[in-house]
Amino acid sequence: MNAPVAKRKTLVLIAGALWSLVGLWLIITALRWLIPLPEFYPILWPTIGIIFGVIIYRFGFSKLVTINISRIFSQSPGKEKVCIFSFQNTKSYVIIIAMIVLGYILRHLPVAKIYIVPIYTAIGLALLLSSLIYYRRLTS
Repeated sequence: MNAPVAKRKTLVLIAGALWSLVGLWLIITALRWLIPLPEFYPILWPTIGIIFGVIIYRFGFSKLVTINISRIFSQSPGKEKVCIFSFQNTKSYVIIIAMIVLGYILRHLPVAKIYIVPIYTAIGLALLLSSLIYYRRLTS
């Protein structure tokens, strides 16, 4: 059985869309947890998340996206299409699974959601900002 293939720019678009959707989902989830809270909390906790989100984007995810884009355009020279799952390496898929499991555990801990808001905001914002690098590559 052959692996599904796609053009390289299609992979970049898929990767960007996935990073955007997951980032938005995390941010929206965090915002939903803030709605019933007193006035002070909806400002403090997301602000902490935004600060850490920019740091995670700048020093982590943006570099990972650059590596992913390089991998997409350097693999299988001479072929027009490449495996659709190749926008990430195996290590990244393991990290994704670990992040999904950690997110599930965090949501189900007997801890007030307000303490999880900065984590969801930070990761969501970092993913969303990083997805813009994928889109920028599409236009170049």
